[in-house]
Amino acid sequence: MKKMPAALLFDVFGTVVDWRGSIAREAKMLLATRGYTLDWDAFARDWRARYQPAMERVRSGARGFVRLDVLHRENLVETLEAFGVTGLAEAEIDHLNRAWHRLDPWPDAPSGLARLKRASIIATLSNGNIALMVNMARHGGLPWDAILGAEVARAYKPQPEAYLRSCEALALAPGETMLVAAHNSDLAAAAAAGMRTAFVLRAQEYGDPGHEDAQARGDYDIIANDFHDLAEKLGIAAN
Repeated sequence: MKKMPAALLFDVFGTVVDWRGSIAREAKMLLATRGYTLDWDAFARDWRARYQPAMERVRSGARGFVRLDVLHRENLVETLEAFGVTGLAEAEIDHLNRAWHRLDPWPDAPSGLARLKRASIIATLSNGNIALMVNMARHGGLPWDAILGAEVARAYKPQPEAYLRSCEALALAPGETMLVAAHNSDLAAAAAAGMRTAFVLRAQEYGDPGHEDAQARGDYDIIANDFHDLAEKLGIAAN
């Protein structure tokens, strides 16, 4: 292993937190009380499926930069329509949209991040906006040193600026940092920007062994099963 990275920058949705299970739970909590009996997992997947197309309109220049909270709410309205959900008050839609602020971490994430933090700066490098990331961290006990990513960079991954400006915010060269992610495309873009890379397997993100991210598909610096395994491979003692 090379010298310890000065900073470990983390993808968050799917890598640190379980968006699918959390969103399905939150949707059921609100909508079941209104008499809806939906496929809650399908609802979560549909909402998430609108994520990349919405960001692509920003990346392409078709619309100016807006925070992910705004895109999530627009996508939620479309998902509610697709599932035949009507009659919600604006405050109820806002509450459900903020479910992304209440995503639960994977079981190893809080303690694994605390372990990794002993050796390096740990920060987000997410498409999530600052308020979303801060609230999620407080909800899940995630001990970030800094919140970086799209809103700081004013660019959505996988645009190079999202990675480069996040490194620059820490006054670090890309090669002094490592992106930790469960997604091959994210890691490929980070590597192209000069960052080191660590793939962490999150087999339950989609629950599909055939999904493109169900295994590492690149020549990464580290491939790990979870954050404690990553710490082991970086040479960080358990205590």
